[in-house]
Amino acid sequence: MSPSKDHLYSRARQQLRESLEKVSSEDAMPILPASWAAKAARVTLPDIVQGPLVKQQLDEALIKIQHYRTIYIEWGFASVDPTGKGVVLNFYGPPGTGKTLTAEALAGSLGKPLISISIADLESKFMGDTAKNIVQLFKHATDEGAVLFFDEADTLLGKRLSSVTQGVDNEVNAMRSTLLIELEKHEGLVVFATNFARNYDSAFISRITQHVKFELPAALERQAIWSRLMVPGIPLQKREAVLDAVVGLSDGFSGRDIRTCIRLALPKAFAGNGSPELQLVHLEEAINQVKATLADLASDQRAHNHVKTDVARKLLGVN
Repeated sequence: MSPSKDHLYSRARQQLRESLEKVSSEDAMPILPASWAAKAARVTLPDIVQGPLVKQQLDEALIKIQHYRTIYIEWGFASVDPTGKGVVLNFYGPPGTGKTLTAEALAGSLGKPLISISIADLESKFMGDTAKNIVQLFKHATDEGAVLFFDEADTLLGKRLSSVTQGVDNEVNAMRSTLLIELEKHEGLVVFATNFARNYDSAFISRITQHVKFELPAALERQAIWSRLMVPGIPLQKREAVLDAVVGLSDGFSGRDIRTCIRLALPKAFAGNGSPELQLVHLEEAINQVKATLADLASDQRAHNHVKTDVARKLLGVN
């Protein structure tokens, strides 16, 4: 006996209801990108090397977070600073000066995981979805109790476009406006890092709790960086004398440059016939290699900037 019409209609309605419920459930719990994963911090602030001014600013930011209840509730500062539970830090300065590592160390000192994000992790090919991604990201950070770290933040925090001519311009403005709103609402810690803070929109600058300037390490910081990276297991005679020498030779280097020097020097220890041993000459060669590379890159950048200036002058009809 074949099923009746009523029975077929009832089954179809049931299947449709189940399908709609499944779609609704999937919409309520979107699949988050793998790059948004909250990761445990591997370091804390005492593990990293920074200058005294940066240390002081980081300690003050940490105190504000740890003593929020005393400052804002018991002392009553929340009555004049109602959005003060959220903290937004801006790390700016030359590349290789430890901005990313410091964000991780800050998360580690707070006992929180870190979510590290770049513009590529937020952009969508669908109009309007980038702004939605930002909203979802802040919700995810709240749910995870994570520190939110934006690398190369100038691409996100740049000036909003006043002359909107294309859909992509609207998308950029919507993204930045949404980010401003989420920063106002967020009650956790957000850290931005950039090499080009001068490109920030003034609206973002005013919403940042504290601007922390990272600079190339002075001699004392370079001494600490070299000492930490030259781990005890490396065979090296007259360690202290060698360290004193390389500290002077590496003036103007970032922490990243110093690490590169050691990476280049260690294989040189195997060049001889005897037991491998690192020597000052190996480190001097590595330092000279890094200096030559930095000089070449700086020269290329100057040439590139000169070409861009010439093009701009021609377009403007300026000789």
